[in-house]
Amino acid sequence: METSAAPAKFSVNVPASSSAITPGTASTLIEIENLDFYYDSKQALFDINLKLDDRRVTAFIGPSGCGKSTLLRCLNRMNDLIDGAHIKRGSLKIRGVDLHRKDVDAIELRKRVGMVFQKSNPFPKSIYENITYGLRIQGVNNKARLDEVVEKSLRGAALWDEVKDRLHESGLSLSGGQQQRLCIARTIAVEPEVILMDEPCSALDPIATAKVEELIHELKKQFTIIIVTHSMQQAARCSDKTAFFYMGKLIEYDDTRTIFMNPGNPQTEAYVSGRFG
Repeated sequence: METSAAPAKFSVNVPASSSAITPGTASTLIEIENLDFYYDSKQALFDINLKLDDRRVTAFIGPSGCGKSTLLRCLNRMNDLIDGAHIKRGSLKIRGVDLHRKDVDAIELRKRVGMVFQKSNPFPKSIYENITYGLRIQGVNNKARLDEVVEKSLRGAALWDEVKDRLHESGLSLSGGQQQRLCIARTIAVEPEVILMDEPCSALDPIATAKVEELIHELKKQFTIIIVTHSMQQAARCSDKTAFFYMGKLIEYDDTRTIFMNPGNPQTEAYVSGRFG
């Protein structure tokens, strides 16, 4: 008889497999094996095998419809919310824990794997309430603790000095770039291990984009970051590793410098040089 179990945690230190295809010596945090993913009968991902390092920035690049955002959403099970979306074969693991194990709670998973979307989506609440929302729904109501987290998170998102005198104004009153950094602050307030970013700068001007990119460099000291981007320049500037996808398949994965300067696959070279995509 199957017994009930507490939701699996993702802070357990499980040794990574030694068979990683990831170059370098950093520890593996996320492992994707033989993943086939479908929307109803349409296959979107084909036999994806990928190992992602802890506290590194990995960029997913490729033309529209290549599967990079689909794979990103698999990592916090956002695809569970889409009717007909399913994994037919393979597994995704964080610290050795299979994300689709029966005892893994999707809500708990999303606390550990936060997400920043393409369009900034602050709640129609104050800046302070945006940051504390995740903690309040976890039952944290101590004001001193909330005040501490608000300042720490806004500092972490390089936003504190700009909004410290406006904490009780609406988050919607901020500029587009500030709103996106507010969403990042809201994400890091609950202390995830992984931050997923789905084209976080596509709606921002160059100055706001530069601020978010600087922030990504700082955040990787504490978090593992995966960013989907159509900008080759952004991938080159921000990431340590880059994965190139085409038509649902992982074509090449390597150090970012190698992908852009000396790719091993002709398709990768054609894409990063602008000959297609």
